[in-house]
Amino acid sequence: MLTVLSITLLVGCSSSNKPVIRVGSKNFTENEVLAEIYSLALEDAGFKVNRQFDISSSAVHTSIVNNKIDLYPGYTGTAYISILGYTETVSGDEIYKIVKEEYKKKYKLEWLTKSPAQDSNGLAVSSKVSKKYGIKTISDLQKHASKLRVISQGEFDKRADGIPGLTKVYGEFKFKSIKVYDNALKYSLLDEDKGDVIPAYTSEGQLTSSKYVLLEDDKHFWPDYNVAPIVRSDILKKYPKIASILDPINKKLTTKDLQTLNKKVDIDKQDYQDVAKEYYESLK
Repeated sequence: MLTVLSITLLVGCSSSNKPVIRVGSKNFTENEVLAEIYSLALEDAGFKVNRQFDISSSAVHTSIVNNKIDLYPGYTGTAYISILGYTETVSGDEIYKIVKEEYKKKYKLEWLTKSPAQDSNGLAVSSKVSKKYGIKTISDLQKHASKLRVISQGEFDKRADGIPGLTKVYGEFKFKSIKVYDNALKYSLLDEDKGDVIPAYTSEGQLTSSKYVLLEDDKHFWPDYNVAPIVRSDILKKYPKIASILDPINKKLTTKDLQTLNKKVDIDKQDYQDVAKEYYESLK
């Protein structure tokens, strides 16, 4: 009986009696960096962190609901569309309000303060094309579409959140051509003048370069995908200071920051832990 009790106590706490928080992440660079930043902040505040990174994006929600992890970096747009099933176009603040209320009610999960930083859908062109035709917005792009070649990965021209959906909001895009390439090559193909327009995520590291222009979604076709920590309600109730630890980080995080963090890992090939630590230290 004593042995069983001893094992239970060892599992339930660390040797230094620090409270343990299980931090998860999705299986892509940006989310791992964010999860590491959160982990460092929690450790600085006296928590012991059990890192459970690299969870499949399709499985991370189930993991937190099933008490496999305690928190992870989420995206409001993903929750709104993929988890809750909404399709209506509403403001970023309304999306946050909806996911915050429904996650608490349906899943016993809490959304902490949302960040200005977004990893949303977008369109980018080369700076050369932007300057030549005066293209800064998707409305500008629509007006000059007949002169422009699209570099597609094979889905963008067919998906509801691609050209078909954009057409409903902005009008028809009569592009000069649409050709399919490996998505990993899209920026190099712009550099080689094999095309003029690419689908992009707004936080991609390549967008730190002045060679590319991310177009403004001036009619707000795509929903906001703001970053925010998602935490189990029971954990936040037990350790309410988690919010005061992580909220200041989220308030400072910008889309430009995400682009820079992604660039350092994906392009400059730095270790994501080092990149996260450098960014976290810069906030102090």
